[in-house]
Amino acid sequence: MAWPTVDINQVNQLQGETNEIERVVLYVGTGKTNAGKTLAVNTQSDFDALLGAGDSVLKSNVLAAMLNAGSNWNGFVHVLAEDGEENAWVDAVLAAQAVGSFEGVVLLDDIATKTPINKAAELRATLLAKFSRWQWFILSVQPPQDDEAWPDYLTRVSALQAQIAAPSVQLVPRLFGHEPGVLAGRLCSRAVTIADSPARVQTGALVSLGSDEWPVDGKGAALELATLQALQAQRFSVPMWYSDYDGYYWADGLTLDAEGGDYQVIESLRIADKAARRVRLQAIAKIADRSLNSTPSSIAAHQAYFAKVLRTMSVASQINGITFPGEVKPPQDGDVTITWLSATKVAVYIVIRPYECPKGITVSLMLDTSLSGSD
Repeated sequence: MAWPTVDINQVNQLQGETNEIERVVLYVGTGKTNAGKTLAVNTQSDFDALLGAGDSVLKSNVLAAMLNAGSNWNGFVHVLAEDGEENAWVDAVLAAQAVGSFEGVVLLDDIATKTPINKAAELRATLLAKFSRWQWFILSVQPPQDDEAWPDYLTRVSALQAQIAAPSVQLVPRLFGHEPGVLAGRLCSRAVTIADSPARVQTGALVSLGSDEWPVDGKGAALELATLQALQAQRFSVPMWYSDYDGYYWADGLTLDAEGGDYQVIESLRIADKAARRVRLQAIAKIADRSLNSTPSSIAAHQAYFAKVLRTMSVASQINGITFPGEVKPPQDGDVTITWLSATKVAVYIVIRPYECPKGITVSLMLDTSLSGSD
C-alpha cells in the first residue's frame, strides 16, 4: 500500500549559453598612472585618466588595438611599475586571473632575450594547470638599437626564437611602433571569426600602425619588404604591404610552434582553444552521471552531445549567394569517439576540422588565338 505523493524536480540540463572569453585580451606594460592595477577598458574609456595624459608605448598600443578591433571592443590593462622586477609581468598576469578570464595576453615591454619567451610558455602551462585556462601571448620585440643595421638586427633577433617550441607565443617586432597592439586588435575584430587569419585583406587595412615616419635602422637605412620577409621566415609575425595596392596589411599570425606542428598559425590555435573551453564545461557536467555509460545507446547519445560544440562553431551564413563559413567544418560521423578505459574512466576523442585558407594564390593566364567565332 502506497501513500499518494507527487514529487516535482526542476532538472538543469545545462543548455544555456556560456560566457565568451574569445576576443578579451589583457595588455601588460609599464606606466606611471595606476601602477600595479588591472583596469577594465572598452571603447568608452578615458585613457588619459587611466593611463596618463602623455604618450607611452602601453597607451598607444592599447589605443591601436581598440581602433583595429572596432565596435564592442573591450579588454583589460595591467600597468607595471617602472621600477618593477624583470619578470613582474608574469606575476601580474597571474594576479589578473582573479579579475577576469582572457583569451590572450599582450606584453608591451620590449623583449631582448629568450627569458620572456620561455616565461610565456611556462605561464600558459601554469594557467592550464591552475585554472584550466587556455591563453596565447603576443610579445613585443625590441626594434633596432643605436648603430644597428638591419642585417645585424635580423641576426640578433633571430636568435631569440631559435630552438623554442611554444605554440601559444607570437613574437611581434615593434618597428613602426604599434604592431603588437595592431595585431591584438585585428584578432579581436568582430567583423570576422576567430578562425580568420589576421592576414585577411577584406578585413581592411591596418589602422594606427605607428609613427608617420618610415622605420629606419641604426644606420638610417629604410625598412624594406625583404627584411619583413626574412623576419617572417624566422617565425616573427609582421605587417606588410602589396605593391600598387594601397594600405598596410598583416603577413601572417605566426606562432613558435615546431616546424610541422598543427598550431603554427594563431587561427588554428584559437579554434582549438575555444573548443577546449566549451568541451571542458560539457565534461564537468557529466561527472558521475550514469547516463554516460558503455551501452551503445549511451555512446551514440553522447557522441552527439560532445559534437554540439563543433556543430555550434560550424554554423555558416549565406549572404547574397556567398557562403561565409563557420569557425570549423561541420562534424562528420566518427569525429567523436568514446572509449571506456575502466568502469570509472572514459576517454573522449574529438576531431576538429578547420577550413582551408588561401594565403598564396597563383593565377595563370592563357591566350586563345584560334579562329573560332570568325567568319
